Amino acid sequence: MLSSKIFSLFSKTKLLKTTTSNFILFNKLKYSSKNQDFENKFFKMSSDNKTTTTTTTTTTTPSTLNDKSTIKTTPIIDNNNNNNNNNNNNNNNNNNNNNNNNNNNNNNNNNNNNNNNNNNNNNNNNNNNNNENFKYTNKLINEKSPYLLKHAHNPVDWLPWGEEAFKIARDNDKLIFLSVGYMACHWCNVMERECFENVEIAKVMNEYCVNIKIDREERPDIDKIYMTYLTEISGSGGWPMSIWLTPQLHPITGGTYFAPEAKYGRPGFPDLIKKLDKLWRKDREMVQERADSFIKFLKEEKPMGNINNALSSQTIEKCFQQIMKGYDPIDGGYSDAPKFPRCSIFNFLLMTLKEDYSKQVGSLDKLVFTLEKMANGGMYDQVGGGFHRYSVTSDWMIPHFEKMLYDNAQLASVYLDAYQITKSPLFERIAKETLNYVSTKLTHTLGGFFSAEDADSLNLELNEKQEGAFYVWSYQDIKKAIQDKDDIEIYSFHHGLIENGNVDPKDDPHNEFKDKNVITIVKSLKETAAYFKKTLEEIEKSLNQSKEKLFKFREQFKPKPQLDDKIIVSWNGLMVSSFCKAYQLFKDEKYLNSAIKSIEFIKTHLYNSVGDDNDYNDEDDLLNNCRLIRSYKDGPSKIQAFTDDYSFLIQALLDLYQVTFDYKHLEWALKLQKQQDNLFYDIENGGYYSTSGLDKSILSRMKEEHDGAEPSPQSISVSNLLKLYSITYNEAYKEKAKKTLENCSLYLEKAPLVFPQMVCSLYLYLNSINTIILSTNSNDNQQKQQLLSILDEIHSNYIPNKLILLNDHSNNSIKQFFEKNTSNLNLSLSTPVYDKTTFSLCNPNGCTISTNQLQQIKSNLINQIYPKY
Repeated sequence: MLSSKIFSLFSKTKLLKTTTSNFILFNKLKYSSKNQDFENKFFKMSSDNKTTTTTTTTTTTPSTLNDKSTIKTTPIIDNNNNNNNNNNNNNNNNNNNNNNNNNNNNNNNNNNNNNNNNNNNNNNNNNNNNNENFKYTNKLINEKSPYLLKHAHNPVDWLPWGEEAFKIARDNDKLIFLSVGYMACHWCNVMERECFENVEIAKVMNEYCVNIKIDREERPDIDKIYMTYLTEISGSGGWPMSIWLTPQLHPITGGTYFAPEAKYGRPGFPDLIKKLDKLWRKDREMVQERADSFIKFLKEEKPMGNINNALSSQTIEKCFQQIMKGYDPIDGGYSDAPKFPRCSIFNFLLMTLKEDYSKQVGSLDKLVFTLEKMANGGMYDQVGGGFHRYSVTSDWMIPHFEKMLYDNAQLASVYLDAYQITKSPLFERIAKETLNYVSTKLTHTLGGFFSAEDADSLNLELNEKQEGAFYVWSYQDIKKAIQDKDDIEIYSFHHGLIENGNVDPKDDPHNEFKDKNVITIVKSLKETAAYFKKTLEEIEKSLNQSKEKLFKFREQFKPKPQLDDKIIVSWNGLMVSSFCKAYQLFKDEKYLNSAIKSIEFIKTHLYNSVGDDNDYNDEDDLLNNCRLIRSYKDGPSKIQAFTDDYSFLIQALLDLYQVTFDYKHLEWALKLQKQQDNLFYDIENGGYYSTSGLDKSILSRMKEEHDGAEPSPQSISVSNLLKLYSITYNEAYKEKAKKTLENCSLYLEKAPLVFPQMVCSLYLYLNSINTIILSTNSNDNQQKQQLLSILDEIHSNYIPNKLILLNDHSNNSIKQFFEKNTSNLNLSLSTPVYDKTTFSLCNPNGCTISTNQLQQIKSNLINQIYPKY
């Protein structure tokens, strides 16, 4: 049982400011006290200037941690020092959101962007085949990750994670310095420039440490373990993550960004390395004890909540109330700055919008207001489409400028849902422009989706890289690009652009945006038309022309951000789901083609299958015959897929099935679910581990128990299992979903805000799924047209808990598939009535009588959906 002292964390820390890890919420006080001796000793060594401050100087915000949490400084020296000086400013820059164009012309991006896979953006591979051009080359040159290759010519003797590095550390009795980051991370780039490219600092690193560099997007399992440690000792975490390990891989201390020189009484990075080496040599027993304590800490059993309370409607309402407490009525959003577009919250609010408690407070209006503010802010790229990671300022004006695939995938989906509910032209435009951005900038020619675009690019005025240089504008460049005087005035008025820049100095502590403009929308079309005494059509035409000119100017004259062109299965799964939703709403074949090509890419390049037999004798047989690979960059990586790759891909296949009705997508989803269960399911306690346990260098198997920048794979898995149960009536799926919910019961009962997407899955579990069964003969053109009309009617309604199944009697393979894989007689025995496409709906109210009458189908969709939307 939890002590009342530890439970008090729930009320004292705003719940999510701690971290993703259950250990933070449940064991923080216990673990921290164990390590005070080390903290005191190191603090004493580091206080050359008689200070009591921490080691690092930046504040960054992690993508997998709570979107509200902000990195403190390194906890080695003083766990109590917050020093979050610039949380609202440029230091919160590790993730990417999607930007927003202010006009309807979402196709204006297509002009120069169709060479998706080259993107000519980047030079991000560092010409690794031309090593003769570089003075230094280390072992990272043999890796596939663009982020690792970026460091292949540092003077640091970087090694990839693996036995070679571990053995060197053991043989030489050296500490390991583990540096974890990702390509689009601004402060990762800063630390590289300041420390890892510095020859003198590299000498210190090479002399005292074995240095390992990790791409967190490639190895989320390693990142998860050591981020748990960092957030445990500091209360928060971020990237770059800098951790010192014993040769046995046990962490002894860590932080995020470290400055190259001592500042404000804090030791510089090379001084810190020397001090830690001295501790390792002089006080081995104490350091080892600290390291071992974390391993014990990882193995402690997690308490459970009251399952009856957790798996009830009380949890759903509690989650709603916790979200609403954070609502900002001035600028929208559900937290203070920095503001993250945490899509699991949006999804939850959309799913519950018809509940009485939601209607009473007008939650839909609040969400619409939030989405409008985001769409009009600088977090959305008003020129090129797509979202940046998040907003530093409360008004959504100043972003951190990374653009991440997972953000754009999820936000496109949210805006599509919001459009379906409200029919807002703004939401339609934002969704389409975001999808267009991904199609033209983040798509491989063979169909996979790339990971990200960097926050930094070359500032030609300074001849050095700066954050946001590609996206911010001097007024002179605005005038050069638009040229027409009237259009310049209209565009500047509408977007709030001025000669000496529109960025408030207090929001720019590093003077990166001095005399620059971040393009936002500050006036409505009506206000702009009234000011210039023109019609709305004239204003809209002028703005669209200016926007297109700015886009072309930026493409031609501004150095582009680097592209991280690795293809990650999980993020591709999220993107496929959004393209499927777009196809359902707009019937544009390009969206369907994008979804299909991504799935084909994954199956062709990232899925090793021997034979096509779905039946396996045992777990070893399954593992030996079918392997999903995590990522692709100039070929598949050597890294096996993780739980999120399986769960997000299964979700994508279920979504793709519902727009193509190709049973092979269901067939693969069932196969992958079997493999996910074998590799990751916790048979004893329920829930899914993030890793398979096959890599013995990972200290502990952990479960992702937080919906952050990405949903937890456990949350998505519960939803997948419930849908697979609705298809097959296989009770094992429903039981695994229930056991996973129960395993997360403490969060669901006490702090559901940690887990909004899991609460969505709980909502499905409690309310069941509206299973729509359609029966047709697609060889009959009349029935095919009837099917399309029925689908149009279904998709005109917002029904988030629906599942559409098709029994096509013209295809014997479909019949055989359902006979083999389902006990759902409502599905397998369904037939067209009077040779017409037939509709039936099954939910907790029972199954409706099969009908082929469109008016009756409309009535059923309004009156028989459970709960009513």
